[in-house]
Amino acid sequence: MYKNRGKKGKESVRCKDPFLTYSKSLEESDEMGAGQAVAKFCSKYLHEQVLKQESYLSGDLGTSLQKAFLRMDEMMRGQRGWRELARLGDNMEKVSGMIEELMCTPRSGQVNGHFGDWPDEEGPHSGFDGPNCGSTACVAIIRNNQLVVANAGDSRCVISRKGQAYEMSKDHKPGLEVERERIRNAGGFIVVGRVNGTLNLSRAIGDAEFKQNKKLPAEQQIITANPDIKTVELCDDDEFLVLACDGIWDCMSSQQLVDYVHEQLSTETKLSEICERVFNRCLAPNTSGGEGCDNMSMILVQFKRPVQAGPSAEQPPTSSHQSMEVDKDIMEK
Repeated sequence: MYKNRGKKGKESVRCKDPFLTYSKSLEESDEMGAGQAVAKFCSKYLHEQVLKQESYLSGDLGTSLQKAFLRMDEMMRGQRGWRELARLGDNMEKVSGMIEELMCTPRSGQVNGHFGDWPDEEGPHSGFDGPNCGSTACVAIIRNNQLVVANAGDSRCVISRKGQAYEMSKDHKPGLEVERERIRNAGGFIVVGRVNGTLNLSRAIGDAEFKQNKKLPAEQQIITANPDIKTVELCDDDEFLVLACDGIWDCMSSQQLVDYVHEQLSTETKLSEICERVFNRCLAPNTSGGEGCDNMSMILVQFKRPVQAGPSAEQPPTSSHQSMEVDKDIMEK
């Protein structure tokens, strides 16, 4: 899931295996195209970078996810990064990006080593530091019975285990001690709960203006794309998984949402309908402000229990997590 912090109130949804993704604008801005482009960039390239990491081939999903998150910022810099973001942005930027594609040339000496999969280019935007808009990301991978979640930002992943909410991520807000310490050590400040008086979250992909301290690594910048990683072994007690943006969590706690989804599953089998009911429950009665006025996105994954042959069957029970039902028709509000 990728939540673009573009700035006009619009939400778009993108889903594909193995990563379910969405992009969502959070606050008003004249740079909607740039914000959406970052989310689309992650949707297009992040999963590819996960698969290319040596740690992935050795079975270390957590490390491969961490490196892929940080790699997004690297890839969005320079002429090549600018051109790709332009192609993913609004129509005018796409035209400009295609024109510059004819003008730019690959930089020699960059086809091997670290940049081998993303050759650098010479062109009018060679000094581009990266986009000043950004995207949060909450990614879940299930391999066999292992669930690995990587999160950077204020979306959240929760699983229901015997009806109890089990949080697989934490919201990255400036008020958290570890976030506050990093922000201040990097030269930033917090005003009314916002980083440098603007962002109300403390980790994101993009937002290059907050990542300009040349003396510090990417993990220690004011805003960092470095994700928290959490891993758990799934079991037969696990019923479903939810990934949702802050528009949901501002209105419901993790346990409240798990309880509500449980209640709905007793009478409704269509997962997209349950998502719709969650949105309706969270929506404010008017647009005067406060909770329920933000955009809302949610992905619901139900773990299906396999049908057993019967009590006399001698075969051992199969893991319930070999079968899943995923709501890919994410609803928008």
